[in-house]
Amino acid sequence: MSQLSLKRLEKSFNDARIIKGIDLEVSEGEFVVFVGPSGCGKSTLLRMIAGLEDVTQGEIVIGGKVVNDLPPVQRGIAMVFQSYALYPHMTVFENIAFPLRVEKLPTDEVNTRVHAAAKVLQLEPRLQHRPGQLSGGQRQRVAIGRAIVRQPKIFLFDEPLSNLDAALRSEMRIELMELHKRLGSTMVYVTHDQVEAMTMADKIVVLDAGTIAQVGSPLELYHKPDNLFVAGFIGSPKMNFINGTVTSADGETAVVDLGALGTISLPRQSRAIAGQTVTLGIRPEHLNLDGGDFTIPVTPKIVEHLGIHTVTYATLPGGENFVALYEGDPDVPEGQARDVSFDLRQVHLFDQAGLAVY
Repeated sequence: MSQLSLKRLEKSFNDARIIKGIDLEVSEGEFVVFVGPSGCGKSTLLRMIAGLEDVTQGEIVIGGKVVNDLPPVQRGIAMVFQSYALYPHMTVFENIAFPLRVEKLPTDEVNTRVHAAAKVLQLEPRLQHRPGQLSGGQRQRVAIGRAIVRQPKIFLFDEPLSNLDAALRSEMRIELMELHKRLGSTMVYVTHDQVEAMTMADKIVVLDAGTIAQVGSPLELYHKPDNLFVAGFIGSPKMNFINGTVTSADGETAVVDLGALGTISLPRQSRAIAGQTVTLGIRPEHLNLDGGDFTIPVTPKIVEHLGIHTVTYATLPGGENFVALYEGDPDVPEGQARDVSFDLRQVHLFDQAGLAVY
């Protein structure tokens, strides 16, 4: 049985539908990440699970029990917010212990739980310090500790690393992944950062305007996006898209006219239909300068030399932006045309509705 089930879940604010009939199953012990652009409804969905937003329609089921009408404290969840929300006048110990004090647990039980959480989070030397004496990462660990001591069925994280700098964010990602392994708890995590989603999740839920665009493992979404939205959202730099028209298709091979770039023959089963307008997708990291199945001339306008790899930006004859990512530091001068190649097995194809057909 799933630990968390969302059934036909909807949320409206007056006439504005924010969450539009979401169905989702989260198994016990899974690390699930909600990801999507700003305004897609991911934080609203998390707050509905937490009980901080009312449900307009549908059901939230936790541990087999419908919790729509239960207050947050009775749902068996603990939430970590983007803001640490620590009490500056309290010590680390008292900040972590606060929810247990509210529950009026015995002092011995409070001490045991706080010290256990502090050990897991490597905060034992800091228990008598105040938040002002801590680094950003340590403050975030205190906020997580406050959630751990409640011993919840499900942890909810609402963009908890967005206030940290890049280096600290990377460190905290690793710490959260290790914490998940140690606790074995179910975790639902919201972020707009796809790197966090790809590195942390067992399962990613990609949200688009209040609906689920696709659910799957990080590599499933990367290699087999169901639609144009997921293909463009997952991956950094984002996938290149080239407009074309299918000139012939027999189910086994699709021939696509890419205008000034020529005609490409895709020898793989597809649902493409002759005459339909399509979008061909190729990821920047799948491009190379050493030859391949299909080659196009590209003139970089901007070249970024980043040491471990080089990124070039160009515009194709049809007006599409075109980004290439090469390993190392190859010779690709700005303003000088170079032949860029890719393998046909790396190509994606989407129909006019944005659905994958290849």
